[in-house]
Amino acid sequence: MKQALLLLTILFSISLHAADFPAGSPKFFTTTAGVLKAAKQNGKPVIIVFSASWCGPCQSMKKSVYPSSVVQPLQDKFNWAYLDIDDESNSKLAEGFHVDTIPHLFFLDPTGKTTLDDLKDVTTPKDFAKKLTKVLKKAESVKKS
Repeated sequence: MKQALLLLTILFSISLHAADFPAGSPKFFTTTAGVLKAAKQNGKPVIIVFSASWCGPCQSMKKSVYPSSVVQPLQDKFNWAYLDIDDESNSKLAEGFHVDTIPHLFFLDPTGKTTLDDLKDVTTPKDFAKKLTKVLKKAESVKKS
């Protein structure tokens, strides 16, 4: 019975979190362990988004940039993590990345060890798609070396 309740709680929290993202959004992990495990398995670069629920610019990106029609064709080429800086489990990681403003995105190679690029502040869907294309090229050159 306890296991069933725990499972229901987990599923409910996952569905609540998924509901926070508009239709057409990429699949976001909420932990670095999850996103790095996926990257190790599929060899795709990682995008870590540091954000907060109270951050207006962060919410703007969440609603209009990540799910935009120009970004959607690039979504499956990455592993995405959306990390709330107010969550204690993310605070050390944010410190390690020297996050001093949000939104702050980091683009990592599939191992998570090499930062390919970063992005601070809000951008347009078109400019974000250009950034993603640029990061993919960098990731490919890192993979070859």
